[in-house]
Amino acid sequence: MEYLSRQRYDEIAAELQHLIGEVYPKVKDDLAETRAQGDLSENAGYREARRNQAKTISRIRFLQKVLEHSRVIDPDALPKDRVCLLSRVEFTNLATHARMRFEIVSPHEMNLEAGKISLKSPIGSALMGKKVGDIAEARTPSGTLRLRIESIAFD
Repeated sequence: MEYLSRQRYDEIAAELQHLIGEVYPKVKDDLAETRAQGDLSENAGYREARRNQAKTISRIRFLQKVLEHSRVIDPDALPKDRVCLLSRVEFTNLATHARMRFEIVSPHEMNLEAGKISLKSPIGSALMGKKVGDIAEARTPSGTLRLRIESIAFD
């Protein structure tokens, strides 16, 4: 079971509808058009159309499974005093004294450029459940990071 924000759930649903309603019919028409051109064994356009069809079907099935196994999280039901999904956490790396701020999100919403880290990442999982002032130890590929939680906020 994955938990998603309402915004991300709606984005995935919209992408799925776009693929089913617009992209797949075009891919299907392209395939029929290239099939009608004759010898399929030497038809590069046909092979490309088949690849596009497989790629589109694969993406549709993936998105359907994501939505089937996801639930929209109610931000009001989340604890406000602990790090949890959808919380914006500011913390200090105790080794470098660098301050960072990230929002903890599901893996399907992760976007480092937007300041969103997965709750399943080493840092995200280390921060989960901690309170302001707690020290979290994140085991990363580059070593163990000691992080002090400075603040927790919700949008």
